[in-house]
Amino acid sequence: MATSERSELLPGTLEMLILKTLSVGQMHGYGIAQHLQQLSQDVLQVEEGSLYPALQRMQLKGWVSSEWGLTPTKRRARYYKLTALGKKQLVQEVAEFDRMLLAIQRILGTA
Repeated sequence: MATSERSELLPGTLEMLILKTLSVGQMHGYGIAQHLQQLSQDVLQVEEGSLYPALQRMQLKGWVSSEWGLTPTKRRARYYKLTALGKKQLVQEVAEFDRMLLAIQRILGTA
């Protein structure tokens, strides 16, 4: 796949990727999206219409918390950070993802 092509995230992976991103430190929504896009070498692009509802769901579940702050360019933004419950959820989600990936690899004959 050429690096200029973007791919859809697999269902259920967005929250895991957001949790992993926030394990590095607190970030605002745009920063989370940029982090994911850069680390995936532009393969994954998270749209605002997916990112912010996911962050809201995660906040309701207690996985992330948020507070208002200023960006380096002095704009007001909501900064999200991982909670203790979010750290536990990340471990569970990564374990489940690894289990599913192994099962898919077995089916494809690559494991």
